[in-house]
Parts: sequence; C-alpha cells; structure tokens
Amino acid sequence: MREETIKEIIKFRDDRDWKQFHNPKDLAISLSLEAAELLEVFQWSAEDVKCTEKMDKIKEELADVVNYCVLMADACDLDLDEIVLEKIKRNNEKYPVKLAKGRKDKYDELKK
Repeated sequence: MREETIKEIIKFRDDRDWKQFHNPKDLAISLSLEAAELLEVFQWSAEDVKCTEKMDKIKEELADVVNYCVLMADACDLDLDEIVLEKIKRNNEKYPVKLAKGRKDKYDELKK
C-alpha cells in the first residue's frame, strides 16, 4: 500500500479525533466485524463464487477491512511493510514452491 494512502486513512481518523477510541482491542473487534460483512456478501451465493454482480459491495467492505488493518498497525506501532514481508518469508518456509504449487494442503500436510 502506498504511504500516501496510509496517511489519508490516518488523516481521516485524526481529523475526527477518533484516535482516542482506537485501542487494539476495539480495532480488532471492528476488523473482525468488517471481515464478517465482507463474508456476508458471499452468503447464499450458491455457485457464483465471485459474486461479480456484488463487486461494489465487495470493494466497500474490503476497503473497510484494509482501513482497520492500517489503523491497527498504527495503534500497535507496527510497520505494515515489515510485518507483511516477514509473514511472506515465514509462509515461503512453510509452503515451498516445489511442495505446495497447485495444492491447497495446509503446510503440515505437505509431503516432504
């Protein structure tokens, strides 16, 4: 995510003096609720796993999830690039390409 976008999210919060309400617990709850709203878009969609006719709602809810991720990182004084790259590194170790490519198995089920 561009630094400019992160700054806009923080500015939106700060312009409203909402940082005082943004502790990690409440942000985690809000993040979970927004993720559930994203999931709700797909509820009862049967074979339409992409829900292309609901793309506007998907974009709206996904943006809410991302916004709360940025705010949570800010509240915990975490660098998003750093933590995401570290997670990718760990996932690369758990899911080596030669074992995981084209497979959906969990890392502990991959044959070595």
